[in-house]
Parts: sequence; C-alpha cells; structure tokens
Amino acid sequence: MKTTLTIGLFLVLGLFSTMAQSQNAENQKIALTLDAWHKAAAQAKFDTYFGLMTNDAIFIGTDAKENWNKTAFQAFAKPYFDKGKAWNFTAIERHIFLDTTGKLAWFDELLSTQMKICRGSGVLVKVGKEWKIKHYVLSMTIPNENVDEVVKIKTPIEDGVMKKLTTKE
Repeated sequence: MKTTLTIGLFLVLGLFSTMAQSQNAENQKIALTLDAWHKAAAQAKFDTYFGLMTNDAIFIGTDAKENWNKTAFQAFAKPYFDKGKAWNFTAIERHIFLDTTGKLAWFDELLSTQMKICRGSGVLVKVGKEWKIKHYVLSMTIPNENVDEVVKIKTPIEDGVMKKLTTKE
C-alpha cells in the first residue's frame, strides 16, 4: 500500500512539474515576443512590428483618442517608422498569465520610455506555435502626489473630449 501511494505521489508531482515547466516555457516565448515587438519599434522595423500583432489587433495609446484597430494604427505609425525612429520601450518589469488552454495570455509590464515610466498591458493569442499581440494598452504612470497637477493640465483638453464622446449620436 505504501509503495502504491509513493508511486502515485511521484506521478502527481511529476505531472505538476511538467505543467509548470510547460507554462514557464510559454511565458518565456511570450516575453520574447513582447521584447521583439518593442525592439522592432525601436529599430523602425514596420513589417516585423505589425507582423507580431493579430490582424484584428487593437492598440490603445496614452491619448483618449488613441483607440485603433491594426489598420488605423499602421496608418498612424507609418510616418514614424518611415523616419527611421518610432518609439523605444524597454520592459523593466513584467507579469504574464496563461489561461488553462495555454492559447490565451494576458500581461502587464512597466516600461522605460521617452515619457519615463509607462505601463503596458494586453492580451496575446497563440496562433500555431507563435504568440501574437491581440490587444495592447499603453498608459502613462502618474505618481499619486502629482495627480492634482496633472488633472489641472488635462482638464481644458479632456473636458472637450468627454463632451464630444458623451454627445455622440
């Protein structure tokens, strides 16, 4: 009886170990995809950058008006890439999560950027053996002690944006 329990315990532990290794390998692939995506922007490699996104990808930028599907985002970004310099974001912290199927992942990351620290978050899907970015949100971080100052700067601009968005027909 003890032998059967011992063997069963080792089988269960082996299964969990294999699952953890598999998830860790996928997390590494996802991190490499995100790093390659950021690097492609820094090197102004338009095709590489957009090739790492799904065809129905959404990119949400720091401005309230920046909510683009892939085609609209490509149109916005193309002039920056054509000049040979888009943006340069480097992850300084990242958390990756996988669903139980291993085909959907979500993440958040802190980025070193020309805007100082920003936060990126998003969703990736596994397409074949590759991970593709389906949804990305870029946000500027604001220290809590500076929120009032930032709100004063944003108010005259964003009051108009809010009015326009709430009065859409």
